[in-house]
Amino acid sequence: MPWEWRLSIAELTHPAPFSLLPGVDRELVLLQGDGVHLAGAVDHRLEPPYGRLRLRGEDAVTATPVVAFAHAFNLMWRRDRIDATLWHRPLVGPMVVFVDPGACWAVHVLAGEARIGTGAASATLTRGDTALLRADGKRTRHALEGGGEALLVRVVPHLLTAEAALGARVPP
Repeated sequence: MPWEWRLSIAELTHPAPFSLLPGVDRELVLLQGDGVHLAGAVDHRLEPPYGRLRLRGEDAVTATPVVAFAHAFNLMWRRDRIDATLWHRPLVGPMVVFVDPGACWAVHVLAGEARIGTGAASATLTRGDTALLRADGKRTRHALEGGGEALLVRVVPHLLTAEAALGARVPP
């Protein structure tokens, strides 16, 4: 079975066309560099800091770094199977992420640091680190604490979204 979603960090050093990926949506976030000009089916410039754009994989687009290089966070998902959401959030003190079975969250630290978990089960992330948060068979609580900025990604299969909607409509 082909992938349903994926994350990557693209290093752009010269003009390059995006791969055509029918049925796939993608969201880009500029991580480093003076910007990226996207031309073709869309005409857009990712501006620092953290400019972003959501586009379709069918769109023929060429990415050109504004100066010598750029790095971009790249979230891709199959739109017929997955719902994906990406947030840019400050890290200021504690927050909690609840992950339902079958869903997945990713935390990518843009600046500062974040600690996930508590005690011996904790991990510290610094700029450029990414962690995946999953459920342990039931809805799972993940503590996140730190200072700085992060990208938070939530990926949910359509099946889970449909089940949640049906459950919300069932009278008590």
